[in-house]
Amino acid sequence: MSEKNHDEVILRAEQITKVFPGTVALNQVDFNVYRGRVNVLVGENGAGKSTLTKILAGVEVPTKGALFIENKQARIRSFHDAVTHGIGMIHQELNLFPNLNVAENIFVAREITKGGVHVDHRTQVKQAQRLLDRLEADIDPRAQVADLRIGQQQLVEIAKALALDARILIMDEPTSALSTADVAVLFKVIGDLKNNGVSIIYISHRLEELFHIGDYISVLRDGHLVQESHMQDIDIAWIISKMVGEAADRNLSHTSQSTGEEVLRIEDLSLARVGGGFTVDHLSFDLNRGEILGVYGLMGAGRSEMFECLMGLQKGVAGKVFLDGQEVTNGSVGDHIRSGMALIPEDRQREGLVQGMSVAHNMTLAAIWKFVMGFHLQADRLKTAVSGMIRDLSIKVPGAQVLISSLSGGNQQKVVIGKALLTSPKVLLMDEPTRGIDVGAKAEVFDIMNDLVSRGIGIIFVTSELKEILAIADRIIVMSQGKITGEFGIEQATEEKLVRASAIGHKPGAHLAEH
Repeated sequence: MSEKNHDEVILRAEQITKVFPGTVALNQVDFNVYRGRVNVLVGENGAGKSTLTKILAGVEVPTKGALFIENKQARIRSFHDAVTHGIGMIHQELNLFPNLNVAENIFVAREITKGGVHVDHRTQVKQAQRLLDRLEADIDPRAQVADLRIGQQQLVEIAKALALDARILIMDEPTSALSTADVAVLFKVIGDLKNNGVSIIYISHRLEELFHIGDYISVLRDGHLVQESHMQDIDIAWIISKMVGEAADRNLSHTSQSTGEEVLRIEDLSLARVGGGFTVDHLSFDLNRGEILGVYGLMGAGRSEMFECLMGLQKGVAGKVFLDGQEVTNGSVGDHIRSGMALIPEDRQREGLVQGMSVAHNMTLAAIWKFVMGFHLQADRLKTAVSGMIRDLSIKVPGAQVLISSLSGGNQQKVVIGKALLTSPKVLLMDEPTRGIDVGAKAEVFDIMNDLVSRGIGIIFVTSELKEILAIADRIIVMSQGKITGEFGIEQATEEKLVRASAIGHKPGAHLAEH
């Protein structure tokens, strides 16, 4: 560090080591958290960021090492221990109960009661509304969480953490599913928390935003602390070099592999909305073999619902879908997979993976039918296929039988991709495939996409990241309120054009971009 630090350390982790079966996630890590400051923690997926914060929040217990709060050793062995010490956490992977409403989620395990017996639902709703108003979130506290889009769920997760009134608040990728307007509100809330002496531990793969709010930065690589510094003393190049090494070239690049031969055609695709109107409003477009078609739009534009229609996940779909000239509009999810369609869902935790299963079982869930002959599973063929996919996608894992939950976010995402690829798709639908993963894992995902289109697979790619879609897409369509409001060849596309097209039909003051 270039100057002596005068801020007070409120929490100190000393020589923290965490060993999982087959891997050392953290190796003698020292980490300081300064009072009333935003303490940024960065590193590639698998570097140990989430493991360290889970230890601070009582979700994991260190194999070795000690934690000190205000210079006194603290025993944190559970979530309740952490809360007792004033530590709260916003998890990267949403930690909500979909069958409960918003207010119930915000106060889960800390219910407000009447006389210590009955839950005071009315008071919970009122307090939840105040927290949501603070985040300027247009969410009904009585709404079922299962009915909310992932960006709204992220805001509920943030409100839940604010309700703890913590003095140390861990934010693990809090903006990964938020719009630009929501991010601005969150940053204002963070400023208020700092002014009230709250210390923030902040993890984000969006490196640019770290300079807006960060005071200190600590870099992890391969389970080791590389360096701590003042944010004012460093730049993005410094962060990337510390995360991945000086020689790593992480620029996104793409050369068109489109053959010009149609593989998918959508005609007048529609999904009616309950109460009138359309969630997916008469979409027509096509996709060529070897083409990456980018889809950009605001939260609620209908992008994910379009994918659900294409995969047979929605009922009452109108219009026609042709794959290799054959109509595949109707049918089950299994029918769509067998015909050559595969989906990488936006929420890998809830929709892409089964956390209690191994890497191998997760990877073969959608393609198990390919390895059955008669009534027998061809175990050797299946094992070879899984091993080959782990190798081809460079998945960092000690073995195919380890639990999927032991992998980093970036490696879990590669397992989801591998699961789709084992079905031998002709068309791959990728919904926010880089959400919540770091710059290195993101580049690996794009390398995988480049390789797939070179083999003739067509890709439709939904993202909220303007720079990504401009770097990787051959062609871009923009959606707003269920409709296509713009289509651009990559030579004509600019950030301004995409933002303008995404705002068509929105009222003044509506979110103008998701990044």
